[in-house]
Amino acid sequence: MNLTLTILNPTGLHARPGAIFAATAKKFKSAIQIRNLTKDGDWSDAKSVLGVLKLGAENGHQIELSITGEDEAEAAQTLRRVVENGLGESVTGVALQTPSAVQPSQPPANDRQLRGVPGAPGIAIGPVQRWQEQEIAVPRRAGCHPAIETAKLDTACAAAQVELEQLESKVTRDASASEAAIFAVHRMFLEDPDLLQAARGEIQRGVNAEAAWMDAVTQVAERLAGLSDPTIAARAADIRDVGQRVLAHLLGRAASAAFKMTQPGILLARDLTPSQTASLDKALVLAFCTAEGGPTSHSAILARALQLPAVVGLGDALLQMPDGETIIVDGGLGQITLRPLAAELEAARQEKARQAGLAQLAFSEAARPAISLDGRRVEVVANIGDVADARQALEFGAEGVGLLRTEFLYLQRETAPDEQDQYEAYRAIFEVFGSRPVVVRTLDIGGDKMLPYLDLGQEDNPFLGWRAIRICLNRPDIFQPQLRALLRAAQGHDIRIMFPMIAALQEIRAAKDAVAQAAAALKTEGAAFTANVQLGMMVEIPSAAVMADLFAREVDFFSIGTNDLTQYTMAAERTNKRVAYLGDAIHPAILRLIRQVTEAAHAAGKWVGVCGELGGDALALPILLGLGIDELSMTPAMIPQAKAVIRQWHTASAAKLAAEVLSLDTAQAVRAKVQNWPKA
Repeated sequence: MNLTLTILNPTGLHARPGAIFAATAKKFKSAIQIRNLTKDGDWSDAKSVLGVLKLGAENGHQIELSITGEDEAEAAQTLRRVVENGLGESVTGVALQTPSAVQPSQPPANDRQLRGVPGAPGIAIGPVQRWQEQEIAVPRRAGCHPAIETAKLDTACAAAQVELEQLESKVTRDASASEAAIFAVHRMFLEDPDLLQAARGEIQRGVNAEAAWMDAVTQVAERLAGLSDPTIAARAADIRDVGQRVLAHLLGRAASAAFKMTQPGILLARDLTPSQTASLDKALVLAFCTAEGGPTSHSAILARALQLPAVVGLGDALLQMPDGETIIVDGGLGQITLRPLAAELEAARQEKARQAGLAQLAFSEAARPAISLDGRRVEVVANIGDVADARQALEFGAEGVGLLRTEFLYLQRETAPDEQDQYEAYRAIFEVFGSRPVVVRTLDIGGDKMLPYLDLGQEDNPFLGWRAIRICLNRPDIFQPQLRALLRAAQGHDIRIMFPMIAALQEIRAAKDAVAQAAAALKTEGAAFTANVQLGMMVEIPSAAVMADLFAREVDFFSIGTNDLTQYTMAAERTNKRVAYLGDAIHPAILRLIRQVTEAAHAAGKWVGVCGELGGDALALPILLGLGIDELSMTPAMIPQAKAVIRQWHTASAAKLAAEVLSLDTAQAVRAKVQNWPKA
């Protein structure tokens, strides 16, 4: 049977939508061919992500499917649905544009400074070196034994698959499923029939595996690069990245980001991918600076996890600097100093030494509680995503968990996890923490986190649409198994359940009712469970902050998700590079909302935590202390420093600082004020 469909999602069949389409097609036994009717193109294998990408299908184009086999009717119905629902994107009918470089949020203090957005705190001094991709020489031989060369290629692809799985898992934990999703696409490239058949065809003609593989990669990359849609054409870089990774294994080399610093220094780049950031050698890369990116970009989040100073969003002027020029990087302030004077260099060295000493001391005292100079204790806990994160959190001194992301159980699966799967996973994590508190966020999907087995329907703007608690309340078949598993696994542990994306009072009331329903069902069944758990909500929507006094009557605690609260308050979507300068959560507008939530909670006798990136920002910590935050949750590696910062401040001084910065007008002004404020 044949089927004609119109591509509705704004970016067309580029990497992620194309991967979703191919992955959906692969679920069926029927043979499925696809072609671009609008371009009168040739037929391709619809189960090949590269075959789908090379169509160059843009928003508004028509595609034709030819489906033949025993399940062709089901395949046609399913593929029609995923296309009409936008293939994981909002269906707006407006093509997206490639973002331009981010403009600095503040004018430079002088002509020797560039200001961008703080990526990761820390001071670095050194010569700059611009990122330059280095191609690996490809040997070419004829008359090779096909079986031997095929085995070499299969082994190299398998090794690359393992690396990509590890990177995907790491970035999912440290950043988000959205940023990690590109690794899933890369892994699909390694299994793509078009790419593998092209390489194996060359091998059968006696060409060595290295040359055959790279010939196939080059052919596919050039075909993609020649397409008119710039978003799809940009996938050529992904193909080349995968190609270089496999080639490294074929040559017996460790796979790398294909670039090495020649001496310790500061890395400059337009932007860095997750794999590039995760693979930076900290012995040589003292810090990095990018022309693009924002504070919640994958490169910035990974930099914080790696404790690598970084400034992002510096604009195109960054890329004009010649290699070898010495600069000072201040990741906390989000600025770099060019051609530094002797006095500036000495001051930066002293500050760097001071910070290094404090970091070493902080790690040695990570197990100690965070108690201010006047005796106020702030609980410092971790954001985690699985058992490995849980163990690491304890090593860094976590006093518990402020955000357990349960999405790790739902991602990269073809079906939803059942209650027993979830029970066992939760129980394993809870056992690591013993009696320490663990705050579990219920399933938070939608927006930039999609599940292939859950049809979310058409969304004009998924970040403002059906996501998180809104989905769960409408899908008890998904929500109830999770709540039942949590209540069962909570026995003997201090478990708190937190609901994301709460905007209205009826939502939190319905969520509480859902927990009561799960408990009642377990009791009727005679199952062992714990009913006495704290129930809280995330404050990440302005309406929740504005009405915090009313919400405080309904919950046991608040946890402020500053990443989403910032993007919704500033109307600046956090993955959009053009508006990244608005994404700094230390902005006075966000701090005012935090104050409002904290005051409302404390008036009702409830506690308040911060689980967004702001909670691990060293310059934000004294403000949060001054505003009365009770708990701070962050990436495990940031915990020792956060505890040390709290110990250096007197509550009265922090409160006075907080009061003053609320009257400032920019995030940069807030950071400057904190740096110059006396702690005691």
